[in-house]
Amino acid sequence: MIANFTIEQKVNITTGVGWMNGLCVGNIPTVANFPGLCLQDSPLGVRFTDFVTAFPAGITAASTWNRALIRARGLALGQEFYAKGVNVGLGPMMNMGRVAQGGRNWEGFGADPFLTGEAAYETILGLQQSGIQATAKHYINNEQEWKRTQESSNVDDRTEHEIYAHPFLRSVMAGVSAVMCSYNLVNDTYACNNYKILSDILKREYGFQGYVMSDWGATMNTLSAVAGLDMTMAGDITLGSGTTYFGANLTAYVMNNTVSEARLDDMATRIIAAWYYMHQDQGYPNVTVDSFHPYNPLNQEVNAQSNHDQLVRQVAAAGTVLLKNEGNALPLTKPKSIVLVGSDAAPPVSGPNEYADQGGDPTGILAMGWGSGTTNFTYLISPYEAIQARAREDQTTVSWDFDNWNLDQAGNDAIPAEVAIVFINSDSGEAYITVDGNVGDRKNLTAWHEGDQLVLAVAAQNNNTIVVVNSVGPLIIESWVDHPNVTAIVWASLGGNEAGNAIVDILYGAWNPSGRLPYTIAKNASDYPAQLVLGGTATDILSIDYTEGLYIDYRWFDAQNITPRYEFGYGLSYTTFEYSQLVVTPIDASVDSAQEDLIQNWENGGASPIAEGSSTALWLHMPLFQVTFNVENTGPVYGGEIPQLYVHHPPSAGEPPSILKGFTNIELVPGQTGQASITISRYDLSVWDVVRQGWAKPNGTIGFSIGASSRDFRLNGTFPV
Repeated sequence: MIANFTIEQKVNITTGVGWMNGLCVGNIPTVANFPGLCLQDSPLGVRFTDFVTAFPAGITAASTWNRALIRARGLALGQEFYAKGVNVGLGPMMNMGRVAQGGRNWEGFGADPFLTGEAAYETILGLQQSGIQATAKHYINNEQEWKRTQESSNVDDRTEHEIYAHPFLRSVMAGVSAVMCSYNLVNDTYACNNYKILSDILKREYGFQGYVMSDWGATMNTLSAVAGLDMTMAGDITLGSGTTYFGANLTAYVMNNTVSEARLDDMATRIIAAWYYMHQDQGYPNVTVDSFHPYNPLNQEVNAQSNHDQLVRQVAAAGTVLLKNEGNALPLTKPKSIVLVGSDAAPPVSGPNEYADQGGDPTGILAMGWGSGTTNFTYLISPYEAIQARAREDQTTVSWDFDNWNLDQAGNDAIPAEVAIVFINSDSGEAYITVDGNVGDRKNLTAWHEGDQLVLAVAAQNNNTIVVVNSVGPLIIESWVDHPNVTAIVWASLGGNEAGNAIVDILYGAWNPSGRLPYTIAKNASDYPAQLVLGGTATDILSIDYTEGLYIDYRWFDAQNITPRYEFGYGLSYTTFEYSQLVVTPIDASVDSAQEDLIQNWENGGASPIAEGSSTALWLHMPLFQVTFNVENTGPVYGGEIPQLYVHHPPSAGEPPSILKGFTNIELVPGQTGQASITISRYDLSVWDVVRQGWAKPNGTIGFSIGASSRDFRLNGTFPV
């Protein structure tokens, strides 16, 4: 296609048309017989348009620990982008929940690289099955919002490879079309101008064949093209500036050989190749989104919702984690009377889209955070509506009190009820919007709207107080978690359109809780290994040193012997499970001996070579061991368990005590025993050798545990390597 393109035409393929100069948030113009591209947010729904679904957030999807549901969510989301004529969906988001208060953590998949990597992999397979291009973002180390365009995340090479780059490696293995580089600096060089991360790690080591786009306004100079940037978005230097580092500047650089024409060809080829790769040259739908004119009838031309509400409800329920359940307080069985307490139980006061980009203090149920990672709610089911509908079936008396500030009244309202359900929340988002002093990142880890005091006021007056939490991330709940009258805690994350219905499914047992925490809930905010780095001036670069290294989230708690309130991977069920019959079986790879020399080298302690695609090579990732074991449902009801595999490296390897390297899901009726299976690759057992610049097997015995959380191990074994 590009053989006869002029230099200017090739440059136009790489240069967005500028902010608000097209129908989508990002637009590549028509060039000759290439029709251009529409790039559109967000990771949970099509942004800035009508008749689309607000899916549960990434953090809720990750909390399901269920690959099939995560992929189904990706596919349904992709189908809506496709129906609206969007070529490139700007998701999934896979930055790590390194800082519990990080503003955009809810868009991502939690605080563990393996879980995040699997969620990214499945989401991308789903999105691209629909025919749209997926975008892995934000590459890399964009873990807080404060000063995100003026901070350097300083990360050592091993930590970068084993933690922060891993989800992007899995994205490349899923065939992701595009990668978005981030606003921040990495080791004192802007991410979108960083040859090491763009050209060496992503394109050479991972063998990425797609294109790298900048985050909106993250291109820092024209020579970023040499560092590995392929497309500048939205095109202008700052949004609305009417100037660009690419465009005429890039054309001049190519004309005078500052940038080679071969590199420009590579940029244009990568962009157009992704378009062909998704078959977008074959009758792609017209764009029916107008991002900047919300009342344009174009936004209502196509209804993309289909029957996706059913999947939303399922994912939201599966992503809900039962943290506490004393004396079988749940599931509810036809209670005589219920009181609902707290604004989070209610419909938002002036509709579900009362703030642009959800950027305001939530007046009702919290079902997504704020910022560019949002969409418009076509509708939103609150717990108040859903519980009232269910209560009619059971002829239960329902009362409510949505005022968080009158604690005496809340306590008094709770006295006569058989069950008091308190709803609390905590919100965060992107830094261009400040809500109640939270500049994207959360100021603290306490519930909003006096949530803790509300729980205590109700629990003081009702001995069957159930707490439902809609939060963007961890909260410190020590003031009430052990209160004898708090009988159950339901951690419902961010549920999207069907949030209230999903909560009812959990409360009444239509869905037996199977969700697991994708992060640690600590007893004190200071127990976490990394905190927000604040301060800085208008002109300087803030240094954020990732001094905890590999010891992110639960790995730090384990290594430092800190007891969390609820550990990573934790979640209760309405039934119980027992594990037995552990067997480790080596998988015969002799059928594929093309890279036998590399396998032999690895077995002898050698590192993977420095070569193109070396970290995504087949021999490194194909299954090496199959771990099988039995799981029995020993309780009274049908339910699902999430068995997890944690690797324990020998001390000489310098790894955290336990690292997640496998999980699966199994559903069983009471008394039924099923066999679960998890495969482990050479990559899963390797550590990054900074001297040899490759993946290598540590010396010594590599052990593992199978369990129900990162601290609840049921079976133990070793890998015969």
